[in-house]
Amino acid sequence: MQFGVVIVGDEILSGKRQDKHLPFVIEVLHQRGLTLSWVRIVGDEPKLLVQTFRETQASGAAVFSFGGIGGTPDDLTRQCAATAFGVPLVRHSQAYEMIVERFGNQAFPHRIRMAELPEGAKLIPNPINQVPGFSIAQHHFVPGFPDMSHPMIEWVLDQYYAHLFKVPEIEKRLLVHSLENDLVEIEEQIVAEFPDLRLSSLPNTRNRGQVDLGLKGAAPRVAAGITRLKTLLEIKGIAYQDI
Repeated sequence: MQFGVVIVGDEILSGKRQDKHLPFVIEVLHQRGLTLSWVRIVGDEPKLLVQTFRETQASGAAVFSFGGIGGTPDDLTRQCAATAFGVPLVRHSQAYEMIVERFGNQAFPHRIRMAELPEGAKLIPNPINQVPGFSIAQHHFVPGFPDMSHPMIEWVLDQYYAHLFKVPEIEKRLLVHSLENDLVEIEEQIVAEFPDLRLSSLPNTRNRGQVDLGLKGAAPRVAAGITRLKTLLEIKGIAYQDI
């Protein structure tokens, strides 16, 4: 399954605020052995938001959408998501109760709008102020505030996608003092013995006698592969160093 990110807000595109969501999502996915496939940054423009969510739904990806689910006039994500998915915007009874419980009379008349969600939406708990996000059509909508949205995204991953988690990949590299052509047989042997690892061979264009050799994959297998690579280099009398 692909994972994608939609970041909503004119303030990101104008440079008034710097995005903090993308590096976070990359890291939390990596911790679970997953990777991010794409990201879109979209302004607060209804037609563009509807088009974006139609396209991301068609992709079949799991999508994390940040921003635009509040109760002010510039918060358009809830309405645009409903339009894109072909469902009405309705009052979610549980969200309504949570918002009233949290804010009392101050929930009216504006905050209560955040309980109007696309029909069929499921709630995402918000540990900061209890105003929930929501999930529909494999899309997960959370606020733009990192202190709220980031734990909400981790909850979504652990709640819905734990079956996809894998051992996180790592990469180990060696700086090998040799011409790349002289390493081909060793590289072929490593590939044959460790087919589950990805080998990279990058010659130094400034120093013709150096090659950056790397192995990437599950940590235990990378450790074994690097040990084997070092042994083969030592048998050939080829110098190397960890980098």
